Amino acid sequence: MKQKPKNKRTNKKKPLMKQAAVKNRVSNLQKSFLDTVIPNEWDVFELGKLFEFKNGINAGKESYGNGVRFINVMEVIYNDFITPDLIPGTVQISDEQKELYLVKDGDVLFNRTSETIEEIGLSAVYNGTEEVVFGGFVIRGRPIDNVIDEIYKRYCLRSSLVRNQIIKSGQGAVRTNIGQGDLSQVKIALPPLSEQKAIARILKTCDEVIQTTEQIITQKELRKKWLMQNLLSGKLRLKAFKGEVKLNIVGQYLKEISERNKDSKITNVLSVTNSRGFINQSEQFDRSVASEDASNYKIVRKGQFAYNPSRVNVGSLDLLRNFDEGILSPMYIVFSTNEKHLLPDFLYFHLKTQWFYGHIPMFLQGSVRDSLSFDGLCSMKFFIPSIEEQKAIVQILQAADKEISLLKTKAEKLREKKKGLMQQLLTGKIRITKY
Repeated sequence: MKQKPKNKRTNKKKPLMKQAAVKNRVSNLQKSFLDTVIPNEWDVFELGKLFEFKNGINAGKESYGNGVRFINVMEVIYNDFITPDLIPGTVQISDEQKELYLVKDGDVLFNRTSETIEEIGLSAVYNGTEEVVFGGFVIRGRPIDNVIDEIYKRYCLRSSLVRNQIIKSGQGAVRTNIGQGDLSQVKIALPPLSEQKAIARILKTCDEVIQTTEQIITQKELRKKWLMQNLLSGKLRLKAFKGEVKLNIVGQYLKEISERNKDSKITNVLSVTNSRGFINQSEQFDRSVASEDASNYKIVRKGQFAYNPSRVNVGSLDLLRNFDEGILSPMYIVFSTNEKHLLPDFLYFHLKTQWFYGHIPMFLQGSVRDSLSFDGLCSMKFFIPSIEEQKAIVQILQAADKEISLLKTKAEKLREKKKGLMQQLLTGKIRITKY
């Protein structure tokens, strides 16, 4: 009989989100912290014991545009890690002021005022040696002792445990504000420095994977843009297709639809947004803003187009795919294509090109507010090849769309996994045994 081969040890890496992270086997002792529990050996600090806080400089408008780099509130809101290349603004100040409001490597910047409570107190760690100062809507936190790791800070201070405390402390009727006093009382739980560094390494690795995915998305979007510019203009022809490239007036293949909801049977009220296309109106406004009598609303059916003539220049135009039918405010223009000569999906890609948006101003009408009428749209000229070539082009562009969509879904899932992992690691529910 053949002997069974012995099990060989493999060096296969664990999945990213599980690397070096194991269930809490370090200590079973826990203590209460806010609305959760943390390992007994972790310390709890108020931010006022870890950072020295200072409000930023309030310079006059005439001072902006030259001088030293200037961290404003927007850089803090949109980044958890700020490097000099992410700072577009500059301000002219005296040497004394510069010394007073200088930001050093490792300093934390907090947003102290916002119209949106979710943005209040968002933080970013500065990483750089260039001279940088900070603005009046920002609070600088300078570390007092070396008890918190530089990379760990960026995750810990944006964790839900910290964010919830800051949001509860926010004050103000019109704008929400947080001062140094309230910020000083916010509590954080800190593991030993070696464990902080290990946690930070894992979360940073997660960020790098997410960033790589987002970079691929950007590349794919640029490739799709290039394909659209070349395939839809006739500059690039597919191998199976030849012939003269000429532009045709699109209006000969379009038909305006003015079907009304006379019996009010259709109740699905839609809107056309510039970012999401057709959506239920209640999603846009958290309620329906349609008239009680919707009998004059226009009906739009799957495979038809609709656009807001006053907002088409910002992208409020879409092809209905996700609903069988719906109704739109009478201000919308609804139309269809003659599918024997012009495929709806082919026209859709034309209407999403930079060429289309760049030429809209030439066809606008109106004395008070410029609008793109249906006649204006119909007078435009596009490259409209044979149906067979249209189908081939549509297949290529739809494949590019699908690839981008899958990558965006992947990136979103990675962000959700990272969020869940942060919740586990930053409360000690998952511990790291190897540093």
